[in-house]
Amino acid sequence: MLVHFFSAEGWQSWGLDGEPLIPERMPVLFDDDFLFEDEGGPRATRAVNSWLRTLPSSGAPSPNSWRAYALAARDWLTHLRRHRVAVFGTRQELVAALGTYADRRLSGPLDERLEFSSWELQVTALSRFYGWAESEGLAAAVPFTVATGKRMVQGQLMETRHNRARLRRPKPHVKVQYLESDFAGLFVYGLAGLGPDGLEDATFRGRFPGRNAAMGGLVLGTGMRSREFTHLLVHEVPPLPAEPTEVPIPWVVPELAAKGRKFRTTWIDYSSLAAVHSYIALDREMSQGPWRPRRPLVVEEADFYGGRVNGRRTRWAALRPEERLRLVGPQGGSLLLALSYDGRPFVDWGTLFRRTARRIRERFEPRFPDVAPHRCRHTFAMATLEKLVEGHYRQAAQLTAATGDSSGLALYLLKADPLLILRDLLGHSSVVTTEVYLKRLDVHRIYRAAWERTRAVINAAALAEADAEFAEEF
Repeated sequence: MLVHFFSAEGWQSWGLDGEPLIPERMPVLFDDDFLFEDEGGPRATRAVNSWLRTLPSSGAPSPNSWRAYALAARDWLTHLRRHRVAVFGTRQELVAALGTYADRRLSGPLDERLEFSSWELQVTALSRFYGWAESEGLAAAVPFTVATGKRMVQGQLMETRHNRARLRRPKPHVKVQYLESDFAGLFVYGLAGLGPDGLEDATFRGRFPGRNAAMGGLVLGTGMRSREFTHLLVHEVPPLPAEPTEVPIPWVVPELAAKGRKFRTTWIDYSSLAAVHSYIALDREMSQGPWRPRRPLVVEEADFYGGRVNGRRTRWAALRPEERLRLVGPQGGSLLLALSYDGRPFVDWGTLFRRTARRIRERFEPRFPDVAPHRCRHTFAMATLEKLVEGHYRQAAQLTAATGDSSGLALYLLKADPLLILRDLLGHSSVVTTEVYLKRLDVHRIYRAAWERTRAVINAAALAEADAEFAEEF
């Protein structure tokens, strides 16, 4: 069974009355004989293809999600065909097939075995497919067993559903999920080709240390997701204030590059933003070149908000990630913030971060964990919460207001609850999401440390009142 990714380029020569109603890069499954039906009627691939085309309008707008779901469906259909089970067979047949599929994918041959997260994706994709097939009247039974329960959400009792095919998740404390401040600093040093003392590491053989360190500081300082900072344009970097400031500087996250296509504003500290501007002025300027993609989008008259793309004024926020990769200047060279040789865009941050973490672990600190881009987002969340709890940003905002340079952000810092601030910075739709997110991290350490630093100034009356609260229990 094969997977093809659709493109409508050149459809005018196909002899059709109009352009096909299939999104660009939509996966299409077909058998090795290129047929979608036979004497027995439509094949299972036709049903899967119909379901895939509903994904853009049913909560999965990303082509990466379409691809993952298509590959999951292909593997499932291949397994069913191997055991001669119909994709819309009886409940008993499907449950038995799911059992052998789980056994093969979780503990079978090494080349077919899946990691925990990959199996979860398989279950999600197949659950969505059979849910769609039931609603369309195609499936009379599904292979999954669903348990129902109730939980309290924002004061309301809600019914919950849990797919029994999902694996039990590990406890949050069994692995490091973010970098402490000293490890975060060591990571940025490693990206810059420096040792723990900040001096040049003679064994460093990497390339573009200025770019890597600046981008590493940007991720740790803004909490952007990988997809967001990877597709940042150089023109979207906010200007550097004339004077250093303790109040963080707002940073608008590209709308269509953000998860769920939600607009949000995060922030960055002055020193990290200064490092980005230094990279733009020096290292990035030296990386400029004549590079052009196969179908370039040439930009002229570019500014902070947009530019003239192939002769038409366009806002940066209207561009999808794949379109941002095709943006070039009039003389060539990508407009992405991070460049490689000859002005090529650099996007493989996951590999770069993992290699840097491995080198730090081998050379300097055996306890240093693996670092993926999303771990930097967790690090930002924890570091920001710590400063909010300790009042660091509040004091900076008070100082800003006292000097007559108050801004909307300073006022926000003075008035808003720390969890509400963190919710907005991370782009969560609800503060409940932020609370659940934080419970999976070591937030108790932050509040405990803040308490230990401030208890020396707590007056006796407050301590007596707290003692009385507990005394009333008995």
